[in-house]
Amino acid sequence: MALVLHAGWPNKNALKTLIAAEYSGIEVELVKDFQMGVSNKSPEFLKMNPIGKVPVLETPDGPVFESNAIARYVTRLKADNPLYGSSLIEYAQIEQWIDFSTNEIDINVTRWHSPRLGFLQYNAQVEELAIASLKRGLEALSIHLAKNTYLVGHSVTLADIILGCNLYNGFTRIMTKSFTSEFPHVERYFWTIVNQPNFRKIVGEVKQAESVPPIASKKPAHPKEPAKPKEAKKEAKKEEEPAEEEEEAPKPKPKNPLDLLPPSKMILDEWKRLYSNTKTNFREVAIKGFWDMYDPEGYSLWFCDYKYNDENTVSFVTLNKVGGFLQRMDLARKYAFGKMLVIGSDSPYKVKGLWLFRGKDIPQFVLDECYDMELYEWTKVDINDEGQKERVNAFIEDQEPFEGEALLDAKCFK
Repeated sequence: MALVLHAGWPNKNALKTLIAAEYSGIEVELVKDFQMGVSNKSPEFLKMNPIGKVPVLETPDGPVFESNAIARYVTRLKADNPLYGSSLIEYAQIEQWIDFSTNEIDINVTRWHSPRLGFLQYNAQVEELAIASLKRGLEALSIHLAKNTYLVGHSVTLADIILGCNLYNGFTRIMTKSFTSEFPHVERYFWTIVNQPNFRKIVGEVKQAESVPPIASKKPAHPKEPAKPKEAKKEAKKEEEPAEEEEEAPKPKPKNPLDLLPPSKMILDEWKRLYSNTKTNFREVAIKGFWDMYDPEGYSLWFCDYKYNDENTVSFVTLNKVGGFLQRMDLARKYAFGKMLVIGSDSPYKVKGLWLFRGKDIPQFVLDECYDMELYEWTKVDINDEGQKERVNAFIEDQEPFEGEALLDAKCFK
């Protein structure tokens, strides 16, 4: 009995098995005329998977469901398959990246994409969290791929097949170029993977999504029957009711707690403009202007020091790490200004920063939403200490040498 894969087409979960089979020289037949919602509800299918989910692989020894399990099964049918690496540690790392691909990439792409198609209830806050979580996963992936062509070793493994299929789902359906351009190492990796001959044989030419799908209408449109003359008034009344419901004003979005603070004499945008527009005499103009504007009742200053500087052994990886942090701080742009310095002429590089936040404490929503915050030690600036004030000036000015060391890079959040 040949191996038979029960799934519709195209289906990224089915692709995992078909591509793994192509690499392994295993024959897998995709069932013909599969209809989602019909074929997977049949008694025969439910005997193989009582939940009715696809794909399911029919084998001589019984059915296998769950797409990663099926791909693993097919891969192991070939003895000493290089798709599973050449050592125990490579095997463990392949399994590691398979789990990462499922938990950090696939789940969040689905949480972003499915509600927009109407498969799940749309919720803007849930979507925002899904996108933030997806970006977090892509940033972590990007750091790894900055030094590696493939996930494990120097050739395609099962981890690349599964991650490639999950990224395929995102790239072709919702992750536009403007979104993925933040992660150039991931882009390079994805196009490398999908253009491998065994991938192209199964998926064909791949085109990236040009736009994010619009949010599906909550109520399906039904064609209206022409009103009968005698019931014109009655029909008109019926048609008015939904119109009133549609025109109901949306509930106001809850205000950020920082918007409820007493007004401050410091206007953050004015400081940002002064900083951006000062090209000469920086100390006399920008820094003096900062202290003239600064309001300790409405704002607070904080130093941050990266906790794990001993890990910063590669310059561009360290720079990418800081750049990712600033990207994830975008949610606080209305309430913050920051300077991040990468310090040192040789590794390990030190990462230090200065941040100006609205309010007397670091905003709680920043601590909750930006996971990078816990990677730094945060110390509130005592503006009555002249030494600390001068350190603030040095950060704002990108002073070099900074505390006796060369600057590798300086980044500004404004």
